Amino acid sequence: MPLTTEVLIAGAGPVGLALANLLGQYGRKVLLIESRSELIDYPRGVGMDDESFRSIQTMGLVDQVTPFTVPHHIMRLVNGHGEVILTNDPKGEPFGWPRKHGFIQPAVDKVMHDGLARYDNVTVLFEHELTGLDDRGDKVVAQVQTGDTTTEIEAAYVVGCEGGRSFTRGWLGVEFEGKSPPTRWVVIDVRNDPLGVPNVYLGADPARPYVSIGLPHGIRRWEFMLFDNEPSEKVEDDGFVADLLRDHVPDSSKLDVIRRRVFTHHGRIASGFRKGRVLIAGDAAHLMPVWMGQGWNSGMRDATNLGWKLASVLAGQASDQLLDTYDVERRDHAKAMIDLSMTFGTIIKPTDKTVAFLRDSASRLLNLSPQVKEYFTDMRFKPMPRYGRGVVVEPDTLAPGESKPRRTGRFITVKNAVDKRSPVGLQFIQPRVATADGTGILLDDAIGSWWSIAAWGNDPARLFTEDDLRRLDALGARRVAFMSETQRAWAEKEYAGSGTLVVGDLDGSLKSWFDTRGLGMVFLRPDRFVAAACLAQDASRALDSLLRAMYATVAHEASAGESAG
Repeated sequence: MPLTTEVLIAGAGPVGLALANLLGQYGRKVLLIESRSELIDYPRGVGMDDESFRSIQTMGLVDQVTPFTVPHHIMRLVNGHGEVILTNDPKGEPFGWPRKHGFIQPAVDKVMHDGLARYDNVTVLFEHELTGLDDRGDKVVAQVQTGDTTTEIEAAYVVGCEGGRSFTRGWLGVEFEGKSPPTRWVVIDVRNDPLGVPNVYLGADPARPYVSIGLPHGIRRWEFMLFDNEPSEKVEDDGFVADLLRDHVPDSSKLDVIRRRVFTHHGRIASGFRKGRVLIAGDAAHLMPVWMGQGWNSGMRDATNLGWKLASVLAGQASDQLLDTYDVERRDHAKAMIDLSMTFGTIIKPTDKTVAFLRDSASRLLNLSPQVKEYFTDMRFKPMPRYGRGVVVEPDTLAPGESKPRRTGRFITVKNAVDKRSPVGLQFIQPRVATADGTGILLDDAIGSWWSIAAWGNDPARLFTEDDLRRLDALGARRVAFMSETQRAWAEKEYAGSGTLVVGDLDGSLKSWFDTRGLGMVFLRPDRFVAAACLAQDASRALDSLLRAMYATVAHEASAGESAG
């Protein structure tokens, strides 16, 4: 066992595995420990969204993960008569991937585990449990137990990803706020899907609410609500399980059952995600009901947000204060997803026939409106992550650390053509583009997995001072020029020698993004969120504010130089 590491991660679940992959890619030294003897091999999470798939892309594991997914996973909410109350089938691929996927979590977890073998700087140890922590200010000394032996490990930072019963969260001493409704559900996973019907059905049936999900590789999941007078032990009774399945499968005796298990939905969030050099992520930080399929995805967002920040601090590019923005940025969205999932559960669970009748009647009226129907179909009710504080720059004043709603389109003549909503704090689009290396490349694959400073129709190198360019180099930022594909060959010659990557806009998506926002430049974080956006002439001001917002060490050096000048 390594006795020193930069980051010690406790828990080889999906969040710990994702964080280890990202840190491994960023060149940081990682020790990942897991108290179990192996990865969990039974299905748990079943829904992956496009944001998470983009993170898988960043890890370089898309080809390995794709065989365990099915895209365009439609969800239908049906009532007790089988009538569709709501359809959730979002269209478009703004982030480069279908909006929803069904997936097999054990297989995807294994892909992420096996992917760690690419990195000599990452070590994975099973049957090693975190049992103690001592934050000494300049490092953390962790006690790790294997068998009867306890070993001390020194780490710059420790991240607890051990799930809902996290030792690390307990050590932080934070509250775990929220609710755990008393309703219990039994989940039944089978290997030989007896229906063959794709997609997801949420049965808002007052007789007994249920879920039926078609998954890749012939797996099907059912979930049934248990009533208060039904003890959890009944799920061990084959006859009881057969009764549950009677109206859902022709012959339950022929099912190859993977597991049947009782669980309770939780909606909880820790009151703090960080204390000194110790942090928590995933289920250790927040638990949410399964209805929106966001537990696994919220953990991926945590890992994606935290990974580049840890790497930046360890590389000396930013001060330790940058890690405070992880809590600031992730908490509100995690809470919003918990609230949405809890609300959705109240729509599904009613067993009172009068309440169910009123719900069904209201849904029929709402579905008469194309606008309302499209709102739910396109999943617009799902709150998108938007960072109003943290590593963001206020778009109007270009002040660091906060992104308020945009008030005006500065210097834009035709103001009605400009979307007044600021893109700062939102995830940037990912169309397919062209470069000198090829055509039809996804944007992230073209520009790389770290900071990118991109301008429309301009060479960013011409928009910054020499001092700015030095600071960008210290940050490791890539300079990118977005062009209509018709202009790419010209730009590659014109900008030759400047170190700028020229990217051709194949379908007009990038041009439209800049056009409708009345902006000429965008600063993209490694997690592909927009940190700043401005007019071309404001490039230096935006950069200065951005470096301050991320507590970059090069920002302070620049201030000293400006004062001397």
